[in-house]
Amino acid sequence: MDDDELIAAIASGDGDGDDTALRELFSRHAPWLAVRLRKALPPDDVEDVLQETFIAVWQNAKTYQPRGAPAAWLWVIARNQSAMLLRKRGQPPVPLPGEDTEETGPSADPAETVLARAELAAATQALSGADRHAERDVWRLLYVEDRPVAEVAQLTGVPEGTVKSRAHRARRLLRAALHGAGTHSAEGGTR
Repeated sequence: MDDDELIAAIASGDGDGDDTALRELFSRHAPWLAVRLRKALPPDDVEDVLQETFIAVWQNAKTYQPRGAPAAWLWVIARNQSAMLLRKRGQPPVPLPGEDTEETGPSADPAETVLARAELAAATQALSGADRHAERDVWRLLYVEDRPVAEVAQLTGVPEGTVKSRAHRARRLLRAALHGAGTHSAEGGTR
């Protein structure tokens, strides 16, 4: 199911189906929403805002109009929930990125954005080998899902030092791939 279909399933309110759809939508979008929210909010507030965001999605799914990107709709809800949380506390609003879901922002050159994405996709191939699953898992948890080292250590069942070593190797592999060097020459050391 694509995101529009998930939102339609949530709007249908058929019990298990809407719960499953909401969980799937959450698993797809909560990580990147959290990353963007963490740029301006403390971690505890990010969790609260995410929870309120997906409650609002569940409550307002029937009003969703699939005219634009569902991610943009989710981001607007998350921004609004963030503003409401701060307003309740009497705090001034914190500047958050705009409605554009691209990290590069609306003023970025689209050609440069496409090239950067292609380079990153090619670089992540350095982590795609069967012998790189440990580095790939750490990279995903630390940098894609933006989890702290202690949590990654707990999730992967290894000490924090091992998580840091794997993250270092993943960064070296990605850096080498981005610079056009072979992944074998950048590897070095032992796993």
